[in-house]
Amino acid sequence: MEPLTIAPKADDAVVRAADVASAIDALSDLELVRLNALARLWSRDLPGGLGWSDILHEAIARVLDGSRPWPPEVPIVAFLSGVMRSICNDHWRRARLEQRLLVSRDDPNQRSWPSDEADEVPVPEQVVAAAQMLANVYRLFEGDPLALKIIAGMADGLAAREICKVYDISELDYDTTRRRMRRALLRHQQNWRK
Repeated sequence: MEPLTIAPKADDAVVRAADVASAIDALSDLELVRLNALARLWSRDLPGGLGWSDILHEAIARVLDGSRPWPPEVPIVAFLSGVMRSICNDHWRRARLEQRLLVSRDDPNQRSWPSDEADEVPVPEQVVAAAQMLANVYRLFEGDPLALKIIAGMADGLAAREICKVYDISELDYDTTRRRMRRALLRHQQNWRK
């Protein structure tokens, strides 16, 4: 006997999409920066030329269309982070499968598969620890807009001069802020390890 599934009514889907859209629209600047940083974290070195913004937009689209229903008791940033992680894991799995298929097609006599160790997605505990450290860094500098701009620029892989140009920061302000950030990070480093 097949289990019964009850599809949501069209009205329910519209209400849910409106709730999600409202929650996303209500995100603070700091939460948006965190969401962007999490997208960068999950999509780092993702095969297929997909960037962090592609992953973020795909996650939002899936939540809005109802294919990934958002439980309202879960913070929207945490939920979107989980959706992004899932999307990235799917892309990694597909890439590894394609690699295996290409290897087996090119050399049908090959019995052993290429090692997956280098392509493995980090252990969930490592990912959680990295996300917590990143959240701690953003929390530490949430009252310092210059530091947040520098962090965002560094996350985008920009050089110091590019960060100054993009965010209209003088070299003196950049250097001063970097020293202030370094001292703050060193002071708080011990607390984060505990």
